[in-house]
Amino acid sequence: MSRIIPVFIPHLGCSHRCVFCDQNAIAAPRAPSVREVRDLICVALPAAQGGEVAYYGGSFTALAPTLQEDYLAIAAEFVRSGALSGVRISTRPDCVDGQTLARLARYGVCTVELGAQSMDDSVLLRAGRGHTADDTARAAQLVKAGGFSLVLQTMCGLPGETRESAAQTALRVAQLAPDAVRIYPVCVLRGTALARMTEAGEYVPLTLEQGVTYAADMLEVFDAYGIPVIRIGLNPTDTLSGGDVLAGAYHPALGEMVRSRVLLRRVKARLDAMDAPQGDICVSVPRGRLSLLLGQKRCNAEELRQQYPGIRFSFREQDGQAEPLNITAEP
Repeated sequence: MSRIIPVFIPHLGCSHRCVFCDQNAIAAPRAPSVREVRDLICVALPAAQGGEVAYYGGSFTALAPTLQEDYLAIAAEFVRSGALSGVRISTRPDCVDGQTLARLARYGVCTVELGAQSMDDSVLLRAGRGHTADDTARAAQLVKAGGFSLVLQTMCGLPGETRESAAQTALRVAQLAPDAVRIYPVCVLRGTALARMTEAGEYVPLTLEQGVTYAADMLEVFDAYGIPVIRIGLNPTDTLSGGDVLAGAYHPALGEMVRSRVLLRRVKARLDAMDAPQGDICVSVPRGRLSLLLGQKRCNAEELRQQYPGIRFSFREQDGQAEPLNITAEP
């Protein structure tokens, strides 16, 4: 994914306030003016030449058309000059139609991110989303037919959701053939409806371990379909790190933890498929992936040694290794 200049427009255009949402905690406290957007792009541009401007945090296509055009026109100037390659926006599935997509295309929007969150209508209802899984499928088809790159944002651990239904959401999202996805295990943020539900005992948040497990299940589905996962977990901010997360699966390195868990599962599956392996076994990965293999504080390495006591493990990263994972018996 190209370098991105994020412009946060918290809650703008949102006709619903979802139970989990507090954009002020994960973005900026207010939407920027048109002039402020220009200034923000100019400041960020030296480190993001050839990248994209991304409007996040609200439902962009639910804004008044004139405001959409004001925001888009600024970004389009930088695209026309060659300083940036395109624009991406984030919106709700029920705020997409042909006329709206035509407007986006005129201003150089190349990527549309849809907040699918779940493909289970009962979960969407309890989360206060105000749209259905069919809305997501319809919008995804329109976006792809319009020639845009499609990114679908998913969550796991919403009220009423189970590990199985989260995996089913991943499967249904994958079948929509997006160009990329994001996975956000639910965090309980201060001041949200979900925080009040948690305090009242109406909602039990995911533990960090559950969040890693759910997200790893989803990642395996997307990997099987060849769909890139461009983000796992909320991007750390000062407010999130400062205590606005009351509960749930939040960790600054959550994405690494999830990818590491998937790699551990693959090692175990390969070992279990071998004929009672014993002795010296080398597990190797391409250079740059050894930390994923070992896990945080070498937790993967320790788990493998405990689960397979008859094996003396060594872990290596190899230059030029084409296979993502290689397991060999050593003499």
